[in-house]
Amino acid sequence: MKKTSLALALLTLLPLAAHAQTSVTIYGIADASVGIEDTDAPGEGHRTVISSGTQSTSRIGFRGTEDLGNGLKALFNIEAGVALDSGAQDAAGTFQRRAVVGLQGSFGTITIGREYGPIAAVAQAADPLGHGFYGSTLTSFGTGRLTRRLSNSVNYKSESYAGFNVLAAYSAGERNVDPSNDLMGAAVEYKKGALYLGAGYQETDAQLGPNNKEYAFGAGYTFGAFDLRAAYLEADPSGVNNEYKYTTVGGVFTTGPNKFYASVHQQKLETGAKGNGFSLAYSYTLSKRTNLYSSYAKLRNNGRGVFGVASAGGTFAPPTTALGADPSVFNVGVRHSF
Repeated sequence: MKKTSLALALLTLLPLAAHAQTSVTIYGIADASVGIEDTDAPGEGHRTVISSGTQSTSRIGFRGTEDLGNGLKALFNIEAGVALDSGAQDAAGTFQRRAVVGLQGSFGTITIGREYGPIAAVAQAADPLGHGFYGSTLTSFGTGRLTRRLSNSVNYKSESYAGFNVLAAYSAGERNVDPSNDLMGAAVEYKKGALYLGAGYQETDAQLGPNNKEYAFGAGYTFGAFDLRAAYLEADPSGVNNEYKYTTVGGVFTTGPNKFYASVHQQKLETGAKGNGFSLAYSYTLSKRTNLYSSYAKLRNNGRGVFGVASAGGTFAPPTTALGADPSVFNVGVRHSF
């Protein structure tokens, strides 16, 4: 009877032991701003807008790990974007921001699902605006440009060795006829002390002609209160006169709870279209999780250009027919993370 009672007691403890090895976190960001937008298009004036995610995309996510022993962990992460101005989801697909499951160990991390591509890591690390405010490297992603997230993908990220880490990805187009629409990509990053260097490449089996090719190069250096960043991003889709180039240089100066951001950026198309712009932003930290911010961006297009600028919440651009229009946007907002 005593042996039976002891066995039953041990069985009741098993779920508690399993629970102790598992960690699940609910997290998110709530970011909203009031802004003034001006497309500079003929017949259009400025407008006042309420925007979600100007500095960081508003989101809610769930992530967790389970310790499998011997240094091996199982992990998952699902993350959904939220438009605070309307309460709707911010894009097609509930967990379109990230939806992965995988394993992590001394070999690195392997994930399967919808994941950020190798180029996205370089673009974020080398962004003078922290991958947020209008004019950030997010401007270079989208249709006919670079690919940021990969659906139906298998991804690998190595551990850091002497400051180097490697990222690789394969995204299945899931087609049984040519072209496959498969994407393959890789990136190498070097992080040592105050220095950051990164380079990435992605290639997609294209619909017509040569494969779509994407390139990313980034650098950063921190000294004292200054953090300088620079990035060059290029997309070369199949077809004629489709090559797109984005270049930015800038940095952040931090003093106490204050952060001052500044960058200059340029966009070009093979057709001769060009847009030169600049961005300024300021952030004031109220607490570990909350800050106020304000930003301004201005872009000057040449006679063939109709470029816009993107923030974490979306892209602002003139109508496609307003060639040569010079858009500008100003906003003031608050961001809270949890």
